[in-house]
Amino acid sequence: MTGRVVTLTANPSLDRTLDLPGPLAEGAIVRLAGTSTEPGGKGVNVARAIAAAGGDVVSVLPAAAGDPIVTALRALGLELATVPVQSPVRTNYTLVDPAGTTTKLNEPGAELTEATRAALTGVLHGHAAAARWVALSGSLPPGAPVDWYAQLVTSLRDTGARVAVDTSEAPLLALMAAGPAAAPDLLKPNAEELAQLAGVSEDDVLRDPEATLAAVRTVHDRGVAEVLLTLGADGALLSTAGGEVWTARPPRITVRSTVGAGDCSLAGYLLADLAGAPPAERLRNAVAYGAASASLPGSAVPTPAQVNGPAVRVTAGAPGSPANTSPIPPATGRAVP
Repeated sequence: MTGRVVTLTANPSLDRTLDLPGPLAEGAIVRLAGTSTEPGGKGVNVARAIAAAGGDVVSVLPAAAGDPIVTALRALGLELATVPVQSPVRTNYTLVDPAGTTTKLNEPGAELTEATRAALTGVLHGHAAAARWVALSGSLPPGAPVDWYAQLVTSLRDTGARVAVDTSEAPLLALMAAGPAAAPDLLKPNAEELAQLAGVSEDDVLRDPEATLAAVRTVHDRGVAEVLLTLGADGALLSTAGGEVWTARPPRITVRSTVGAGDCSLAGYLLADLAGAPPAERLRNAVAYGAASASLPGSAVPTPAQVNGPAVRVTAGAPGSPANTSPIPPATGRAVP
């Protein structure tokens, strides 16, 4: 495995998971079955999963030196590049019932000044120059322009690093509206986000293979080279600008928490790419990592020993399409790396 990954988490968080004894009853007093707190934010989760696999990764984020998230991440051995801010990192709350249903309560995060954003951009560029991938992940904090990711993708072109983006809502729309110069090398939407980009219903993306492929093509038409569409319990789809498409279905698992599963999918994809894996294997590793994450409590990230790549069924074509029948065997018979 060669190459470094740099992640940017512009809106980091401490992720507080509250385990409910049963379905949440509005207005009731609930005695929790357990709690846990993990350092979070989508880019942080990606970095944690890559680091747990022994990958070379640095996490860029705004946080004071003594903030609890910095202490927690350093305790995990994660390499950090922080830009100091005065406000404490936000806390996000996830309520999980015994069936695995999650309800999220996210604080807005600290506002970033123009000077802080400029400092983050400088730190990001400094590390990107020696990186294989830069991952821009998560929501934007208050004060950040809605097209900041578009600005960053454009400015990162001269570093030589490939850029992956995982975001939603207005920042995602602004990114795709900014033109080919701002198009990332890899976009990781879920079904809801892809439907929003394509102007169709989420149900069409989930149920109609032709609608799924048409929606993905609209993203390629805007300059994105690879689309990793995550579909939750249904796995994921990988599409390239050249028209190649693969689908992967995860193994059966007992879902404990879906928080961070999509982030771990992106980490699995990047790890496989760093190992030189072909597209079908990058997709397999992405789905295996996402499934492993969903089987863990809270926002815990899996280690390679917990990732079951051979159990992921990969086929060519879109889900439900006539060509999507013959499984592609694992290239290595084991997880990547």
